Amino acid sequence: MSAGQALGMPTAETDRPRTLLLLVDAQVDFIHQDGALCVPGAIQDTRRTVEWLLTHVGEVSQVAASLDSHVPLQIFYPTWWHDDHGHLPEPYTVISAKDVDGEVWRPAFERQWSRDYVHRLEDQAKKQLMIWPYHTMLGTPGHALDPSLAQAIAFHSAGRRAQPKYLIKGMIAKTEYYSLLEPEVKVPEDPQGDVNRPFLEWLMAFDRVYVAGQAKSHCVLETLATIVRYAGDSPVALGKLRLLDDCTSSVVHPEIDFDALAQRTLATFEAKGLRRVVSTEPLD
Repeated sequence: MSAGQALGMPTAETDRPRTLLLLVDAQVDFIHQDGALCVPGAIQDTRRTVEWLLTHVGEVSQVAASLDSHVPLQIFYPTWWHDDHGHLPEPYTVISAKDVDGEVWRPAFERQWSRDYVHRLEDQAKKQLMIWPYHTMLGTPGHALDPSLAQAIAFHSAGRRAQPKYLIKGMIAKTEYYSLLEPEVKVPEDPQGDVNRPFLEWLMAFDRVYVAGQAKSHCVLETLATIVRYAGDSPVALGKLRLLDDCTSSVVHPEIDFDALAQRTLATFEAKGLRRVVSTEPLD
């Protein structure tokens, strides 16, 4: 903090244009090699992100970071499901609506919601339910931001006198929450169960929004998808978005090529106005 204060830089309030770094789930469990859901390439992504922020500390007006936050019983964890012998699904098992209808997998909690959920997920989000390893659980070391990134954020905050903004997401047990801005299936009775419009409006007030974090195939991709939907056909809004392409990587699955799927979707966002840049390029 003292090193940042010693920079003697002008306060970020005077920045024109105003630039936001949006960090998606840059947490230990996704980045470190011993993390519960380590994304291959995430260590190098994080190093480049830190270097980018330190290089552009005088140009970045504010940093916002989401924290994927879970409890032991969630719909995408093995604990939520069992077969007719009481066995739990292994991580990376895909549970389809057909599986649930045929009672290949049975919900242990929120039974009617869970049966409806897999159908709504396939119909609305065009996805099937993935069972994940237990990750970023509250109170565990893996929930924390990567320490090097946390230090870089503190350095920036002190140097530019700009408070970082942190967003907790993923605490609704009966839905997935990839995008930091909305759950996969809406839960109207929960305060976090719909699109976070105040946060969306806040971030879109910046002139440039640089996005990095983990994983490109999931939470980064879905966060961008929410922003693109919100922006609609506005070239001004879409032109604010910049994905730091070398500061994010995709989840590796033994059977599903998540990166190829992500690249196809990102290409459609690019056609709408998203810019894909690398960390060595100057800001523009």
